[in-house]
Amino acid sequence: MNASPPPQPRQNAGWTTGLALLSLVLSGLLWITGLVDSLQRPSVGNSLELRQLELTALAAPALPAGLRQALTGANPLEALRLDLLKQLDGNPVPPAPQQELQLALLELQAGQGSAARQRLQELNQQVPPEQRLLLKALVEPAPRAASRDPEQAAQDQLLQGWGLSPLSSQLVCQALSNPQVACGDRAAQQVAVLRLLGTSVLPILLLLLGSALLLRELWLRWRGKAAPPAPLLGPPLTLAEVTLLIAGGFVVLGELVMPLVLAPLLQGVLKPLSSQPALQQGLLVLGLYSGLMAAPLVLLWSQLRPHGPGPQGGWLQWHWRPLASALSRALLQVLLVLPLVALVGWLLERLVGDPGGSNPLLELVLNSANPLALLCFAITALVLAPLFEETLFRGVLLPVLAQRWGGPAAVVVSALLFGIAHLSLGELPPLFVLGLGLGWLRLQSGRLGPSVLMHSLWNGLTFANLLLLAG
Repeated sequence: MNASPPPQPRQNAGWTTGLALLSLVLSGLLWITGLVDSLQRPSVGNSLELRQLELTALAAPALPAGLRQALTGANPLEALRLDLLKQLDGNPVPPAPQQELQLALLELQAGQGSAARQRLQELNQQVPPEQRLLLKALVEPAPRAASRDPEQAAQDQLLQGWGLSPLSSQLVCQALSNPQVACGDRAAQQVAVLRLLGTSVLPILLLLLGSALLLRELWLRWRGKAAPPAPLLGPPLTLAEVTLLIAGGFVVLGELVMPLVLAPLLQGVLKPLSSQPALQQGLLVLGLYSGLMAAPLVLLWSQLRPHGPGPQGGWLQWHWRPLASALSRALLQVLLVLPLVALVGWLLERLVGDPGGSNPLLELVLNSANPLALLCFAITALVLAPLFEETLFRGVLLPVLAQRWGGPAAVVVSALLFGIAHLSLGELPPLFVLGLGLGWLRLQSGRLGPSVLMHSLWNGLTFANLLLLAG
């Protein structure tokens, strides 16, 4: 491995070192506090599990009989009822009326009429009058017609104001209609089948493919036939300057100061959008992340400016072209790291359960139905975050550390700091493994562009999975 020679000491090294040490202490306190506080944040895992079970139950009637058992289990409605009951009973926060209603409908399906009626009567005291008509109809059902058509208009009127999911609407129909009446939106069920394949079958196929490619890569390295790493070039910065960039620019200014300054300003600017809270939240996230990026990127520019344009490809060595090569390397590395991240996540769940502390952006994407808000979230997760985070951790930190400690140590340290920077103790192990994959790609390719594309592809897979579950 070839790396840029360590830079020579500069005249301003004294104040740079002092500011770097001060920033390091402050960022350490901020990161420790953030990691501990993450244990108090709710996990998106429960919401994802419920969405997956609801999707499975909705898709089940449209699946071929030969595949239904394998993809949905023996009784998907019962599995959903048990999981929903467990989550509602274990959650100190009062559930949404739609969740309570869905649980009551599932209890009716399971033959637990008394429990369902009691739940509906309690829910009747919590909802506005226009929603009580449906609850009354479920508690005191009228005689059922032999055909759905006469009842359709009445049922549609009862559902007004509830905003129920397709599955809950189907359960209402089954509770109020004659058993011979075919309930459920066939088109919605068929779409649910495609979504189910995307959230359950496709990940398994990708895991199998990634495992095979990983074994092949290990075999080639054991046989000494793997391609040698490309020369590693990086910015001519000292450890003090890099510490000041990440601890001072990113953590102190970006994560602490900028939100305190920008949040009130953005909230004031976005106040006219209060009638569209999802779009308001999306623009707020986009604006705050842009502000977080500003301080460290300006600091990096000021640090690199005295050194001129640098070698071919610049100090960060983007090397986007040939784009096909960068994209193929990124896709291959995503497949290689996927089984490792999945294994670490599985072990973490088995050993400590779900510690919570998920990225709040996941919940926002899962619960948003506003296309413009989703576009804001997508720009943040798929464009800004990969560009910014890879610039700091693989464009600057990794090559500077590699100049002094060697490539493998630089990959490990940059991956660890990358994981810590997300301020989620529960997600730290899988993020660390992902960081190893991103760093290894930077080390092997000698290019930053493939790491950015890999990061974007990884976030894109997560984003697409959330959209499929959200429907």
